[in-house]
Formats: sequence, C-alpha cells, structure tokens
Amino acid sequence: MFAIGSSLREARLRQGLGFPEIEQATKIRAKHLKALEDEQFDLLPAQTYVKGFLRIYAEYLGLDGQLYVDEFNSRYATGEEEPAPIARTNVGPRVRRFESRVVLFVLLGIAAVTALVIAAWKSGGPKESNAPVPPVNSTPPTTTRKPPTTHRKKKKPPQPAGVKLVLRATNGASWIEAHVGTSDGGEQLYEGTLETGQVLPLPRNGHRRVRRIWLNVGQPASLTWRLNGKVRPAPSTETGTFIAGPKGIVPASQTR
Repeated sequence: MFAIGSSLREARLRQGLGFPEIEQATKIRAKHLKALEDEQFDLLPAQTYVKGFLRIYAEYLGLDGQLYVDEFNSRYATGEEEPAPIARTNVGPRVRRFESRVVLFVLLGIAAVTALVIAAWKSGGPKESNAPVPPVNSTPPTTTRKPPTTHRKKKKPPQPAGVKLVLRATNGASWIEAHVGTSDGGEQLYEGTLETGQVLPLPRNGHRRVRRIWLNVGQPASLTWRLNGKVRPAPSTETGTFIAGPKGIVPASQTR
C-alpha cells in the first residue's frame, strides 16, 4: 500500500512541472489534477473518471498507471448502487366500490337496450297489405361511377444533415470530452475514459439531431472512428481537438 496523491505530487515536483503545463499535455483540468494529488476523489464525477485520470496522469509522469488504478480499486472502489424498487399502490375499498357500481350500471344499460330492440322488432314485423305490387322493370337502372379520388402525399421537407459518430477503443484506453458544436457554448455529450473494447455512440441515445460535434481526445489513434456509418482514418496525434461534421472529421484549428 502506498500514498497515491503524495507519490504523484513528488513525481511532479521532482520534474519541475506545473498544473497548467500538465493540463495542456494531458487535457485533464487542473482542478482534477489537484484533486488526485489531494486524494479528494469525491470531487471527480465518477469512479470511471478517477481511474482514467489516474492512469493518464501517472503515465505522463513516467509512472506505472495500472499500479495506481489497482491501488485505487483496493482502497476506494465501491459497487454500483442497485435501483430502488418500485413501490406498489393498493387499491382502496372506495375505488373497488366505485368500480362495482360502474359495472352494475353498464349491465343494466345493456339489458334495457336489448329489451327495447326486442319490443321494436315484435311491433314492426311484416304485415299483410292490399296495395298493388308495382311492375318489375326489366331494364336495370344505369349507375354512373365516380372516378376514384387519389390523395397526393405531401412531401416532407428535407431534414438537415446530421452527425452520428461511433468511437470504439480498439488499441488501448482513450480520454474523451465531447460537446455539441463548440467547447465554449455547446451542450456536453460525454466526458470520461473509454476503456479497451468499449463503444461510445455520439450523440447518446434519445438525443436530438446535431450537425457538429466538438471533440477533445487523448490518444485518438487508439480509437476506431465511424462517421455516419463509414470508417474514417484515426488522427495520428497523441492528443488534439477535432470537429466531426457531415463531410468528415477535421482538426478544430481548421474550422476557425
């Protein structure tokens, strides 16, 4: 057992590094780096982020990232919370009494309608009549058929081109931050570490159609990029910011 936070701090100070420099290189915010050194893991969003940040920060300092993740799991990792059971509501005696009355009224109504139909059928039966029978016309009447009316379906206006991006961690873990449109004003879609074998669809299920996705990615070459159903070549840089649009994926610096 060793102190996670103090060993990270000692390695950083030994190399003369500051938080702004590390933040620029790892794309991990300075407040999260300080929380790791202070072992204030509750300040981070979830345990998945803590493990991903620990691995990236330790490996940047030249340490064994997996060793820090294992130490965190042995001391701080907890199981997932089970969803709370849905409480059952009992139907009260008043509701049951009301339902019984409704059923009774419906049965009485059906019986009354049936009696009226039988009485009307008996009183309106066939009667003998002395009126002469009109002659039968041998020529059938001509009927004019109306041409069938055709309903034209209204064409729906074309929908704006959307972006559907699927990222898969195939060659190692990768830290990802995604926003709608831009980083400074767009809605955040995801922030965390994508472990090997995990898949991240953007936008997430149930989200509205988006036209552009801003991405801040660590180790983008470890990912398989699939844009609108087509595989795109992965960027070769270690970290970077990108814009995914209907026509492709380009560095964010080229869109300004």
